[in-house]
Amino acid sequence: MTSRTVTLLDVARAAGVSKSTVSDALQGSGRVAEATRGRVRAVAQELGYRPNSAARRLRRASAGAVGLHLPATATRLDYYMNLAFGAVERAQEDGLDMVLLAPSGASGGRIASRVDGLLVIDPEIGDSAVPWLLDAGVPVVTGERYLGPATGPSGAVVCDNAASLTALLDHVTERGARRPALLAPSGSSAWATALRATARSWGLAHGAEVAVRTVPFAATPGEAEEATRALLAADPAVDAVICAPDGSAPGVLRAAAALGREAGSAGEGRSGLLVASCVDGTATRSAEPPVTAVDLRPAAYGRACAELLCDILADRAAPDTVRRHAWSLETRASTGSA
Repeated sequence: MTSRTVTLLDVARAAGVSKSTVSDALQGSGRVAEATRGRVRAVAQELGYRPNSAARRLRRASAGAVGLHLPATATRLDYYMNLAFGAVERAQEDGLDMVLLAPSGASGGRIASRVDGLLVIDPEIGDSAVPWLLDAGVPVVTGERYLGPATGPSGAVVCDNAASLTALLDHVTERGARRPALLAPSGSSAWATALRATARSWGLAHGAEVAVRTVPFAATPGEAEEATRALLAADPAVDAVICAPDGSAPGVLRAAAALGREAGSAGEGRSGLLVASCVDGTATRSAEPPVTAVDLRPAAYGRACAELLCDILADRAAPDTVRRHAWSLETRASTGSA
């Protein structure tokens, strides 16, 4: 079909599905099985189908805004606030306002009438709002993958969280740790799940079990201090503690000081404790000593999520696009590093 423009109806006939199914499959919306979605897109590509952006805008008047859904605990975490600022800045570059959605969520239909697309950050299986948002009938980009049973997002921006924790464990081992531990986040987000799984796999690969103690996803410094005290009381051989939740590492330092464990040293014959964090921020940089941490570059991450959503809305990126976001390891005095 090269002598005329290929239409949705042409794709529907060739794929053996309805026109509405083709539309949903190509836009990443609606309840379309993954196998059907893949077949429709393959047929569309084979036929040379190109979406008519002008017609799409006429069919659905633009709201000029996109929605942002953050975890319920986000309001007190430095990481999510920086992420939100980055997302807002990038959306405005495409002339879009950003609407912060209530943590409890709402009916997908009501949301779809107010926004052109949605950003859903660190979606949890236990968050009842997420399935509604994914099925809202507008393009959805998730920050990290959604591991629950629901309609897949239109796109995702992901970090290699297994690699970042591996880098921390390798680092403290190189600095002399023989018995590392992880204050692992609770919950079912892709980030929390990856950290717990990586602690197990790293221990198996290195023949040195990582002591894991679960703390709240958004643990406070006080909760981290209490968990560290209990961890070191139960397992005095622990000589490195990696704290996952954002902003809670100072609590680990307080526990170390109270127990006479000097932060920044480890190894045989030493009573020190290496301390590191899975999330960098003001709390880790301003701590005494400053804490080694993974810089997830949250503002840049928010920008990347908003940019992918803008690109999908403007037909600059195909649905189901997955983009990678880079992190860096910042080594500081809490692990004996300059």
